[in-house]
Amino acid sequence: MNKLFQLEIKTEEDILLVVKPDRRLVSKVPDKEGVRTNLDRRRLKGNEDINDISKLIKNEEMGRRYLVEYAVTLNYASADKKVTCQAKGVDISTTGMLLEVLPDVAEDLSQTAAKIRLKFSIVPGTMPEGYEMNVDIAAKYIRIIKNPDGRTLCAVEFLQSLAQYRAKKKNWYMLTVASFCLFVITACILLMRTESVLYFKFNKILYMYSIIAATFLLTRYLFGTFYRPVPIDKDFTPGVTIIIPCFNEEEWIQKTILGCINQDYPIHKLEVIVVDDCSDDRSIEKIEEIIEELKVKEKRYDMESRLQYVRQKKNAGKREALARGAVMAQHELIVFVDSDSFLDPFAIRNIVQPFKDAKMGGVSGRTDVANTYTNTLTKMQAVRYFIAFRIMKAAESYFDAVTCLSGPLSCYRKDLLIKYMDAWLNQKFFRQKATFGDDRSMTNFILRKNRTVYQDTAICNTIVPNSYDVFLKQQMRWKRSWLRESLIAAGFMWRKEPFMALSFYMGVFVPILAPIIVIYNLVYIPIIHRVFPFTFIIGICLMALLMSMTQLFIRRSSTWIYGLWFCLYYEAVLLWQMPIAWVTFWKTTWGTRMTPADIAELEKKNRGKQQRV
Repeated sequence: MNKLFQLEIKTEEDILLVVKPDRRLVSKVPDKEGVRTNLDRRRLKGNEDINDISKLIKNEEMGRRYLVEYAVTLNYASADKKVTCQAKGVDISTTGMLLEVLPDVAEDLSQTAAKIRLKFSIVPGTMPEGYEMNVDIAAKYIRIIKNPDGRTLCAVEFLQSLAQYRAKKKNWYMLTVASFCLFVITACILLMRTESVLYFKFNKILYMYSIIAATFLLTRYLFGTFYRPVPIDKDFTPGVTIIIPCFNEEEWIQKTILGCINQDYPIHKLEVIVVDDCSDDRSIEKIEEIIEELKVKEKRYDMESRLQYVRQKKNAGKREALARGAVMAQHELIVFVDSDSFLDPFAIRNIVQPFKDAKMGGVSGRTDVANTYTNTLTKMQAVRYFIAFRIMKAAESYFDAVTCLSGPLSCYRKDLLIKYMDAWLNQKFFRQKATFGDDRSMTNFILRKNRTVYQDTAICNTIVPNSYDVFLKQQMRWKRSWLRESLIAAGFMWRKEPFMALSFYMGVFVPILAPIIVIYNLVYIPIIHRVFPFTFIIGICLMALLMSMTQLFIRRSSTWIYGLWFCLYYEAVLLWQMPIAWVTFWKTTWGTRMTPADIAELEKKNRGKQQRV
């Protein structure tokens, strides 16, 4: 690509969880030869039912180890002495820790230590969200490891898991505070809407909007609490093809491919296809490198037949890349995964479960933020993502009508994809070819005659923008596609379950008119009527608190405070993208990467500048 059209975006380095690598690249793939089973790796204890896949998954998650660098205060006692010394945490799981200690301390621990106590702080971003806390926990000695580099390492097991410790240490007051706040917030919103009913005759339009907005918000949260994911049936394993469209994603594509192939799923029922959309960075080299490495090192897992890639001859767009992969797919279900998203090892096993329903057309997995703790922007996005999936999509799923099967992780029946393929690829709006919003667009095709749901247990982690410049361009693109596809969906959603249809139309009405309502309350009323908009500001704060307290109640995460920041940022900045979207929602440029539409737009601007000169 000509350097004139390259997009230069400077971002800071992302902070991600660092999972301790296994000696094998695909440690979660079932061994078809039976030399080593997944059950062996999960180290079941006691009389646990080995046929309960949910328990096996929970056991695996508890034992997942993360590389860390913690300063640890180590206290231990033997028969005749008490010792306090410093150690270094090397890796940690919810069940134990690996410590770097001095040789004499290791000797003491191996021979005489009767009781061990550890004090350390879990740094945000080093363990899954919600575990950040100060820890003072009892442990027991397991073994000493002599590292090849000369370090002496000591493995210890916590006497109670960190999940149990967290529940006793901080969950009780978090739940208490969050529950109380949610009750008060809900009561306040209801009282304010009662006021809207009482004073309705004085300003019918404004109070009607307030009633609709409150009804939409509270009912989404209400039905979100009723949602339950489809449980796993370990014997239900339909064939799945994972398709990864890639364009200029050299930094993350290898991690994405590994996450897709390293799935706890029958080998002969899972394949991965990477479609490179003519990237002009080193993406194709990275793809070839990881695929070759997997085929050489992991031959026993049939990589030759299960993992392949193709490269488009020219940059044709994400839809074309996904369509090409879908045509190549061998199996009945197709999973789309973005090239900067990383699947949990049990994501595929979970996401296929709703397809036991013959009417099911598509399923959206849960998307968490991978780089949550990078900066303030990523933290507030983490809260927004969680609420958007766990509450908003969950509420839609309660009625089998999820309106967006999100790009980072979604699953479709192949026959339906093929059926709607031509219309999807050739979609136009106001005579402009639709180049983004592929997930919402395909969801609309599927949703017309089939069911779509959300599966909370199918998890992927995605990289979100860590700079405001990229974030705002992404949000502008999303608002345009949301507006376009919402107008399309409005033509058939009335056929769905009545309450879901009503909720959908309220959900379209509220954000479209929000800028006008904000201007009316914060500008017109104070200037013309000289009344301070106290009630309206309180309403915005209650909305922000509702999001934050829900995050605190469900996830127990320290990021809850950033829900407040997101809502305020939305009202101050993001809200004003909506009027722009009203008059530009037919545009086809991405803004965050140089697609053919972006290049054409830039060439047009350059020609205009030259003509003016």
